[in-house]
Amino acid sequence: MHYLITGASGFVGGNLARTLAARGHTVTALVRRSSNRAELDKIPGLRFAVGDLVTGDGLDEAVKGVECVQHLAGVVKARAAEDYYRANAEGTRLLCHALARLERPPRLVYCSSLSAAGPAAIDRPRREEEPPAPISTYGKSKLGGEIAVRQYADRVPSVIVRPPIVYGPGDSINLPPLLAMGRLGVFLKAGLGPKQYSFIHVDDLCEALVAASTRGKTISQDDPTQGIYFVADPHAYSWEEFCDALSHALNGRRARVFPLPEAVGYAVGLGSELAGRFTKQVPLLSRDKAREMRQPAWTCSPARAKEEIDFSAARDLREGLRHTLEWYRQEGLL
Repeated sequence: MHYLITGASGFVGGNLARTLAARGHTVTALVRRSSNRAELDKIPGLRFAVGDLVTGDGLDEAVKGVECVQHLAGVVKARAAEDYYRANAEGTRLLCHALARLERPPRLVYCSSLSAAGPAAIDRPRREEEPPAPISTYGKSKLGGEIAVRQYADRVPSVIVRPPIVYGPGDSINLPPLLAMGRLGVFLKAGLGPKQYSFIHVDDLCEALVAASTRGKTISQDDPTQGIYFVADPHAYSWEEFCDALSHALNGRRARVFPLPEAVGYAVGLGSELAGRFTKQVPLLSRDKAREMRQPAWTCSPARAKEEIDFSAARDLREGLRHTLEWYRQEGLL
């Protein structure tokens, strides 16, 4: 099968490109002229198409002859709300528009996020049937991408995949900030009450994306929940369980978790935003991120994915973290 991948230079996109190429598929990466292709050049047989999801330039040519588009490009942190929407919502709309102009549009798999659906309640993982209720700018912009996909669903057969927290080899965003705490075996927790999270190893997410490229129902204008799939390790982990698993993988010790009032997280987020104005850097922790951290649960049920696209996560959290940290050690990143 001939795949086009957007966001192939990113964490998930790079892993997906390597997975598909290793299985003998034809893989084309959509890149900008200014993109760094150093890592992509290491993938045997990978092709390149030059295009821009912000302006739409080159998209018509890039999508020709493709059988499946894996749309992973997006912005996960930005200084302003319009930057999120420009990349995650408008960029998706421009891609869908280019696909819809083809005589026979390929299947589109849009990698969205649990953030687009919104938080859950303790011991009540989110399901696809629930109406989305994002609480962060990032989540709202990813939902904007889903809305764009739905608008073209009558012309472009599309599937939406919503992963929760993704970790694994190549992760430079989610796990690295926690490693310093993990080495000490001491972790901070946002809030005093219980917290639960769903996770998925990047290898499992890639398997889910591949499954969605050929299996499962597509988005329907008539049914607002059809063609949407949460993909995750089926177990919901407390923050304490996650910290224990990470600490054990790092040094074989149990973690000590110290809760902090949620107001502290908000204050740190505000301070980081103010500091970012002087350093011209996008802060890792912002008020938007603090708003997400205040929620009791970010969990989802993968039951529909198991039933309709035959996907089940192969790695639980402990095994996945051990595998990930082996990669970090091999790369000298610890």
